[in-house]
Formats: sequence, C-alpha cells, structure tokens
Amino acid sequence: MSTSRVRGLLSGTGGIVVGTAVMNVCTFGFTIVAAGILDTGSYGAFFALLNLLMVVSVVNMGLQATAARRIVADPASVATVEASILRVAYATSLAVGAALLVLSPAVTWLLQLDSVVPAIVLSALAVPTTLMGAHVGILQGEKRWAELSWVYVLAGVPRILGLAVLWWHPTESIALFGSGLGYIAPVVLGWWVLRRPRVHADSTAPARAPRAREVVGEALHSAQALLAFFALANVDIVVARHVLDDHDSGLYAVGLLVAKIMLYLPQFVVIVMFPSLATATQRRRAVLRGTTAILALGAVCTTGVVLLAGVAADVLDSGKLRAVEGHLWLFAVLGTLLSVTQLLVYATLAREGRRSILLVWVALVAAVAAGAATTTPTQLLTVMIAVTTALTGVLVVASLRADRAGTEPDRSVGGVVPAAPHAD
Repeated sequence: MSTSRVRGLLSGTGGIVVGTAVMNVCTFGFTIVAAGILDTGSYGAFFALLNLLMVVSVVNMGLQATAARRIVADPASVATVEASILRVAYATSLAVGAALLVLSPAVTWLLQLDSVVPAIVLSALAVPTTLMGAHVGILQGEKRWAELSWVYVLAGVPRILGLAVLWWHPTESIALFGSGLGYIAPVVLGWWVLRRPRVHADSTAPARAPRAREVVGEALHSAQALLAFFALANVDIVVARHVLDDHDSGLYAVGLLVAKIMLYLPQFVVIVMFPSLATATQRRRAVLRGTTAILALGAVCTTGVVLLAGVAADVLDSGKLRAVEGHLWLFAVLGTLLSVTQLLVYATLAREGRRSILLVWVALVAAVAAGAATTTPTQLLTVMIAVTTALTGVLVVASLRADRAGTEPDRSVGGVVPAAPHAD
C-alpha cells in the first residue's frame, strides 16, 4: 500500500480504529499491570472506583450524543451548535465535579473504601471526563476523524506515565489518579482544535442557535439512557463488593477486565456508525452492519481467549489470572453482549426513542435483585450473562421494528429527518 493511501486511511475512519485501539491498549494495559502491583483488596477498590467513574461519565456521553446528533441534523448551524454545546459542557463539568465532592462520604460507604481520599480524586477527574464528551461529540458530528483519532490516542498514552506513579506508591487512590491522566491531555487537544468554530459551506442556510435549555434537556435524556446502560455494565462489581469477600470480589474484578476489553474493543463501530444512525435513510442498515461487526469480532476474540488464557497467565505469572482462567471466555461473551447493547442504545438515542430505554432500566433492576442473591463469582457472572442476553435480544427486535415503522421520506437539511420523540 502506498504512503498516500496509508495517510488517507489514517485520516479517515481508519484513524478511528487506530486511535481507539491505542486508547484501549493503554487503558486496559494500565488496569492489567495494576492488578499485579496492587494487592487483591486494593485492586478490587480501584476497579470499583473506575467503574463508578464510568457510570458518572454518562454525562460526558450524553453531551457527546447530543452534539453529534444536532450537528448531523443541522450542518448549516455547526458554529452555533458548537458554541451552545461548549457553554453547557463547561458549566456541567464543574457541577458534576462539585456534586461528587459533596457526595464523597457516600461514595466511600458505597464502595467500602478505607478512606475518603479516593472518592475526592474521583470528583476531580469527573471534570475533564465530562468536558471531553462535548469535544468528542462535535468532532464526531463533523466527521473530523483525524482530529478525533488524536483525541483518542491522547486518552491512552498518558496512562503509561500513570504506571510509573503507581509503582512509586501502590494504592487505589494513586491507581485512579494514574488512570485519570488519560482525561486531561484529550481536553487540551479538544480545546485547541475547536478554538475556531467551523462554518458550513452552505452559507445561504440560516444558522439556528439551539437554546441552552434545549441542549441540556436532550443531553439529560441521553445521559439517563446511558446511565441505565453503564450502570448495568458496571453494577456487578458493586454487587460483588457487597455479596462476596475481598478475595472473591478481587478475582471477579480480574475476570471483568476481559468483559471490559470486549465492551470497548468495538468502540470504533459505534463512533463511526453514529452519524448513519442519526440519518433516517441509513439507520436500519447501520444497526444491522454494526451488530454483525461486533458479534463477528466478539466471536473471534472469545475464541482467542479460550486458546490463550493459560498462556497469558503463565507469561504474566499471575495467580489471579490462573484462578479465573476457566471462566474468562464467559466474561468475553458478557462483554460482547454489552457492546451490542451499547450500539442499540445509541441507535435509540439517534432517533430519540423512549420506551426502549425503559427496558435497560428494567434489566438493571433485575441484575441487582438476582445478583444480590448470589454467593459465588460464578453465580454472579451467570446472572449478568442471562440478563444481558435477554436485554440484547429484545433491543434488537425493538430497534428493527421501530426503524421499519418509522420509515418516511427524507425531508431534512443534510438528509436527516428532524428528530421528534419516538415511541419505539
């Protein structure tokens, strides 16, 4: 392949694949190495904090989905949409950080932490995490894949420095801080590339500035939908901290590494597909193609886990990995199912669906209720797979039925039907 073709690939959607791959390798590499540095109890606490931060980041993702959908739906107003999204993002990020700081004693109790310090670190990291969502959504909506790729690269590489800090002082607070270094550099880059608003080529179309109230309302709807999903994807470690002892919950956290890798490995599919999911004439095809791609990648990776789990345990000389080696492929299945569910949740947000999101909340309640009755890591894993399988199947059917029922002529600017709340 010629140099020009490689450059063209990396500046397009291929760059997203590379960027998210670098981010995921660094992120999960940090988490895997941290498992060897921290003792089992500290690692379980760190992993629980990391999962709670992911739940909090639904605000980030709500802003991202809102920015991307609005820009795709109304490209002539890109500059005004950018300005509105960024104003809301700055205010929201500070509010989220302040709220978590106030709630730090409650977080300490919820996760059974030894001190309030890790909860305070969590509140500080919530600020750049939230702001990053607005930057990513704007770049995603404008299909500025090259800049977005670098944002993802910088979301991973700084964590290598975090490992050096963790070696110096191996505690859950330092581990969370080291992992959180990956949220600061992307925000700086996002500010830099967005410092001058982009103007759409169609200067004859009137620019419409969305009101802050509209942006906040849509972002909150997206955030609550993503809160339901990420709470479901992360609730098992919280349940594990309460129903299992420190040793077993730590082992469950090690197995969840595989589930998280499988959840985020196909992240590029959701990123690249979202503009199509927000376009009425392309949505059904995007759902089918995205689901097929994630399941195919999941099947390949699950097979790899079956074949290589023992080798990885030997290479890393990890007693924790050896203890869960026989169940790692089940964690891979769980992560793949969650990844498909994530795509379907974003498809629902792209069409502003409502009822399908209630199904995710129902699944969350079912997972907590059934998980609370478990007494072993295997039982808890079985509950999560069963609940997620049922939810994924129902969402696939609901999404395809809603898209078929909602098919209508394209009447919008830029080929996107103006969104209205969809009953699903």
